[in-house]
Amino acid sequence: MQTIDSYNFAGKKAFVRVDFNVPLNENFEITDDTRIRGALPTLKKILKDGGSPIIASHLGKPKKNQDTGLSMKYVLPRVQELLGVNVTLAPDCVGEKTAELAKNLKLGEALLLENLRFHAEEEGKPRDLNVDALDESTAKDVTKTAKKLAKAAQKEFTKMLASLADCYVMDAFGTAHRAHASTALIAEHFPKDKMFGYLMNAEVSSVEKIMANPARPFTAIMGGSKVSTKIDIITNMLQKVDNLIIAGGMTYTFAKALGGKIGNSICENDKLDLALEIIELAKKNGVNLLLADDTKAADNFSNDANTQFVSVNEIPDSWEGMDIGPVSEKKFADVIKASKTILWNGPTGVFEFDNFAHGSRSVAEAIVEATKNGAFSLIGGGDSVACINKFGFADAVSYVSTGGGALLEAIEGKVLPGIAAIKE
Repeated sequence: MQTIDSYNFAGKKAFVRVDFNVPLNENFEITDDTRIRGALPTLKKILKDGGSPIIASHLGKPKKNQDTGLSMKYVLPRVQELLGVNVTLAPDCVGEKTAELAKNLKLGEALLLENLRFHAEEEGKPRDLNVDALDESTAKDVTKTAKKLAKAAQKEFTKMLASLADCYVMDAFGTAHRAHASTALIAEHFPKDKMFGYLMNAEVSSVEKIMANPARPFTAIMGGSKVSTKIDIITNMLQKVDNLIIAGGMTYTFAKALGGKIGNSICENDKLDLALEIIELAKKNGVNLLLADDTKAADNFSNDANTQFVSVNEIPDSWEGMDIGPVSEKKFADVIKASKTILWNGPTGVFEFDNFAHGSRSVAEAIVEATKNGAFSLIGGGDSVACINKFGFADAVSYVSTGGGALLEAIEGKVLPGIAAIKE
């Protein structure tokens, strides 16, 4: 497999799929440029070699072509400032004018393509398909034909993207779980000239480090509100970890399944049997499954609510569990500190409220201490990343993933199209 370090970009135009799907405020100003900064090493390597990057990304979820509120023009100034070279914005990601700009792109300059998702072909979706007025049989036929045509159009769109460049660099882990034109299909047009960028390579290496051959003990901390959204991850983790800590809102589904009183705490009543099955599977696989013993309960969902520490199985009526308590904090921290590989996906409570962030902070502090002692720690999945950043510990753990959904699918054991396309 080709690597970015061994590849010479001199005189070449490189199609670089990045993830510049950055948050914008009401004035269309970037509020967090982390994703842009993450792509800089790859883009600067191409420029240093004497190549020209053609930068491609989506932004948001456009509801129509050329959604003016989601134009890459809002990203352009920050990209140009951080990259330190002239960056031209193409009027589209394909078309004659864009092809001309790519052809005339000079060494030391970069081209930023317009939002890839202004074209339905990027995702391979049929355009505005409405079959409500059709009978069921006709609707199925029309839908089938529309999907077939959409896939054919996606192939042509992919070909147009590929024609802009001499090589392909995949550096958008956050979209690697999507089989889109620019994230997976385009790679086949560059059989000997495709590779991961530095950010993508770091993400893939981190996932492989915990999933393929982790140092032991291996501990996963799984938070989140619903067992149903984490079941595939939990099931896969139970085949790989030594310790599995269940935290967050899922705590109360398990507590109720085991006969506890959980008051008004969040609970999936239709998943109680599933919680018991997970407990049995952990026993069968010899995994140490850790559940909270106590909780910081509140009399309403508010940072200013009245609180008390109670057993997770004895939460008073009208009260709800909002975070783990001190007994659980110590139990979890002791296991984490003794671990050599750690995956954290999901906070222990409503960390957005400062009064209910202590449990998540205690987990983060234990991970930091374990990392200092030589453990490999991977933090991933929206809220965990927000946690680690809120507490200021991002630089004190081994790796903070930008992946979101892609990371979750990877730790579920799924093959990500954006990774497979480069490795094939």
